[in-house]
Amino acid sequence: MRILFLGDVMGRAGRSAIAEGLPALRRDWKLDFVVVNGENATSGAGLSADHAKGLLEAGADVLTLGDHAFDQKDMLRFIETEPRILRPLNFSKAAPGRGHGVFEAGRGRKVLVAQVLGQVFMKRPFDDPFSALDPVLKAHPPGGLVQASLIDIHAEATSEKMGLGHWCDGRASMVVGTHTHVPTGDVQILPKGCAYMTDAGMCGDYLSVIGMDPAEPLRRFVTGMPKDRFTPALGEATLSGLYVETDDRTGRAMRALAVRQGGRLAPSGPDAAA
Repeated sequence: MRILFLGDVMGRAGRSAIAEGLPALRRDWKLDFVVVNGENATSGAGLSADHAKGLLEAGADVLTLGDHAFDQKDMLRFIETEPRILRPLNFSKAAPGRGHGVFEAGRGRKVLVAQVLGQVFMKRPFDDPFSALDPVLKAHPPGGLVQASLIDIHAEATSEKMGLGHWCDGRASMVVGTHTHVPTGDVQILPKGCAYMTDAGMCGDYLSVIGMDPAEPLRRFVTGMPKDRFTPALGEATLSGLYVETDDRTGRAMRALAVRQGGRLAPSGPDAAA
């Protein structure tokens, strides 16, 4: 199975890049399944219902969120009506929606998608991601009830993301980090067949400070004082993420490549599928 995960969509630039670029990637790379993190798609803070619809129409099969899951208040209701949107498993127990799901990938194949939030350096004391994820993985072994499984860990600390990757090795097809908006250079397949990347990076304008126009972040760094709100940068965006090919029989990753398409970063990704 050919699976593409794209990192945090950042504002209008990221949404436009998804709308313009994802349909061609689905066609050219013959993708079977696409997951997009929509955490910052609406003004850099959360995801609105309208923008969620746009990302799904562009070709995403599933959208994941993060610690800003409900910054856009209409998502509180919309997530209950749209099963293709997932909030973190270990979010508040009172949160609407769900943190994992099993989705069709064509030809009778199924993919488990789940998301967890990290605890280290995060502003809110979320529940333990390992214990939240454990029963989900036990119930959906790759190569069994599902042909592949994808875990999005939305976290600050690289060590926590790496720890979850090793913990999921042999239990999931791929673990990919989100939240820090900078693509890491450690794409690999772990010993038991789990594809891993510490952070997928963002789908946004990289002439920025993690997707934001540099002026206000720089003012705060230099003076220690805020003046204006952060606003997303609006230049040409790069689509950043992780491409993985899995074995339907075992659920193991067979190939893993960083994806960078368009914008300022050096291009990376699979050649057009034969």
